[in-house]
Amino acid sequence: MTAVRHVATFTFVDHVTEEQIANVTAGLDALPDAIPEIEAFTFGPDAGLNDGNAHYSVVADFASIDAYLAYRDHPAHQAVFAERIRPILAARSAVQFLR
Repeated sequence: MTAVRHVATFTFVDHVTEEQIANVTAGLDALPDAIPEIEAFTFGPDAGLNDGNAHYSVVADFASIDAYLAYRDHPAHQAVFAERIRPILAARSAVQFLR
């Protein structure tokens, strides 16, 4: 089986609030309980050490491509993105690589 690591970064709109970012964190925090295919899940706001970085990052590990696809398409994941991230999103970048 081929393991997959998913890395996504988000840049938020200029007027984003700390409350909105905390709402993103709370939504992401619930996903491992809702999506059993997630093996490891790390996320959080940028530490602010370098100018020009994205504002937030998610790193998720999956045992297989099928497990990643189950996460990608899972209604709980889709809801967090649509309801908590997309409204404050200026830019998104993502990559999935095989491990």
